[in-house]
Amino acid sequence: MNQTAKMTSLQYSSILVCFLMNMLDGMDVMVISYAAPAITKAWSIGAEALGLVFSSGLVGMSIGALIIAPYADRLGRKKMMIISGLLMGITIFTTSFAGSVNQLIFFRFINGLGIGCMLASTAALTSEYAPSKTKDFWVSFALSGYPIGAVLSGMVAAKIIPTYGWHSIFQLAGCCTLGSVPVVYFFLAESLDFYLKSQPEGALAKANDLLSKMGKETIVTLPEKPTIFQKIPIKLLLSPTFRLSTIQLWVALFLSFATLYFLTSWIPKLASSAGLSIELAIYAGTVFNVGAFVGIITQGYFSSKYGLKKTIGTILVLTAILMVIFKVFVGTDWIIIVFGLLGFGIQGGFVGLYAVSARIYPTEFRTTGVGWSIGIGRLGGIIGPAVGGVLIGLGLSMSTNFLIFAIPTALAGLMTWYLSTDKVS
Repeated sequence: MNQTAKMTSLQYSSILVCFLMNMLDGMDVMVISYAAPAITKAWSIGAEALGLVFSSGLVGMSIGALIIAPYADRLGRKKMMIISGLLMGITIFTTSFAGSVNQLIFFRFINGLGIGCMLASTAALTSEYAPSKTKDFWVSFALSGYPIGAVLSGMVAAKIIPTYGWHSIFQLAGCCTLGSVPVVYFFLAESLDFYLKSQPEGALAKANDLLSKMGKETIVTLPEKPTIFQKIPIKLLLSPTFRLSTIQLWVALFLSFATLYFLTSWIPKLASSAGLSIELAIYAGTVFNVGAFVGIITQGYFSSKYGLKKTIGTILVLTAILMVIFKVFVGTDWIIIVFGLLGFGIQGGFVGLYAVSARIYPTEFRTTGVGWSIGIGRLGGIIGPAVGGVLIGLGLSMSTNFLIFAIPTALAGLMTWYLSTDKVS
């Protein structure tokens, strides 16, 4: 890919499809949080049980990102996104038929497998289609679809759950996700870099087809296949060249994911417990995700100008400070705005780490690198909601919970600031 050439309609369309699939990711992840107050009321279950439901989805996302997503480096990003979309759509729809906590846990786990693969594949593909100069912005833009999907589904959930019950939002989400699969099939282009470097069967003809569509000269033969691709990609992540930066990236993602998924999972429930109606509690989560979208786009812009590490590190540390002083805003009209600022900071910060992983690792095992970064991070995401459930069950206030989770947020920011790699500014 010529990183200095002007972007073509094929590149734009591919990035937009990745944006769409991340919107559906955000919807599929967040619907359980929006439905949580209604499920709690209908089934008379406690915070600890809901914490297990939230965490089961994250376990699935971790396994999907760690074990299944690396196959995209062999099969191709597009095929993996189609498989993931089918898995997500079927399981989110069948969640509406769950009749017990154990069934919810099962469906959320399987759904998480698809979500974990989808996130890794879209980040890798966007990175490979974006020019180097604006790569950080475009990766962040594609991933900003996640909070947009969360916002839109939150607005819909606030209207239909009180009227039609919690089952309805899962059925709607499942239909939307399944409907996206043909869009991926017809409008998403596989990565040119994938064909040139990974060289699957028929790579030369497929690469030339893409080159023709982008108005570039075709090639007679494929370039020599990199020997690095013959090795096991997972082992390469911890090779001497990548070991230190990989570990630092994993730690930063682990810590930021713990805070992010505590917030995304529990804000509607915490707001409801604080006396807000179910509709207003859902809107609290929606405002959080509106802030997240603005934060991701802002982070992408400033990262392109001032560097990823400094931008992400600063945003995360400032978010930790806001969480420390959160108590000041409890009971005031500012509380909803603060939810938006928290979304701005934690999402804007941690999504930038996806761009970091996409820059660190080469095409030959980029999806593996991004997938493992996401997977390790989601281990923190598994712990965050579960710990939150225990803390809430103990009767700790919202501000006390935020104070506790400010610690990993600040540490993630510092770890990012001092990330050791010459491939990321």
